[in-house]
Amino acid sequence: MAVARLSRARRGASGAWLRDVFTLPHTAIQDMLQRNHVSRLYAFGDSLLFLVLHRPEPGEQGHVHYLELDQFIAPDFLITTHGPHSEQVPVEKMLAETAVAAERLLAGKLDVAGPAQLAHTIVSRLCQAEERFVNSIAHDVGLLEQKVMGQSQIRGGDGFLDELFRARHALLTVHTMAAQSTEIFGRATRLYEGADWLLPTLRDLQDQYERVGRISDSQLQFLAGVTEYHRARTDQKMAVAGEKLAVIAAVTLPISAVSGVMGMQTIQINDVNWPWTIAMLAVMTVMSLWLLWWTKRQGWW
Repeated sequence: MAVARLSRARRGASGAWLRDVFTLPHTAIQDMLQRNHVSRLYAFGDSLLFLVLHRPEPGEQGHVHYLELDQFIAPDFLITTHGPHSEQVPVEKMLAETAVAAERLLAGKLDVAGPAQLAHTIVSRLCQAEERFVNSIAHDVGLLEQKVMGQSQIRGGDGFLDELFRARHALLTVHTMAAQSTEIFGRATRLYEGADWLLPTLRDLQDQYERVGRISDSQLQFLAGVTEYHRARTDQKMAVAGEKLAVIAAVTLPISAVSGVMGMQTIQINDVNWPWTIAMLAVMTVMSLWLLWWTKRQGWW
């Protein structure tokens, strides 16, 4: 069994090596050399399978990096490569799953019967990393839920909406990865129904990704409920504020109109017409009291 790991520094020069030594198809090698934004699958008979998978890696300001893992799986060899990535992501992050598998394999701590089982070990670690990622986001969602359900004062400038969006974005990212990988392995199980050396591995990995997809989807629904409740509370506050403003307008507008028209006639620079002034103030008081009573009956306050 041959096992190879190719880093980004060797990818350009490795294309010819893969073609000449392992006689790998040109189309798969080309996809290996460039970044793939979605999961991919190439099936070459019953003796070779090419997979493109991804793992999420949290970045700055809520960004989630796509760490690409490409695999060539055959009965007698397994080749893993790691797609082009952002310079913000250390190479050690890219090699996390394959490095652990290689160390355990070389130390004799990993018992695998062939390349398919080794590929299963590596991809299973990808799934576990996605589950841990969802678990960390679920912790953040729980804190957001406590803020909303605790009736705490949430202001527009405290970054609460940004936290909601970042959590949703992270969950959508891992859910998308899991859904795409599920489709990939579902198709692979149909294509390799007669390949006993590979079929059990494909079925188990499909089941693992389906589980990750269901977990991330349920967490998305929970976050949607938290967001909906926060939105409902915000809408209610806006409605109450609008009613209060309507009461203020209803009470002050007629008074302002009366005082604007009659004030110039009753109060002048050198003279005050007290009878008319007192009458005007009495009318304004009666109007204010009546408007307050009317708005109270309307349930505005």
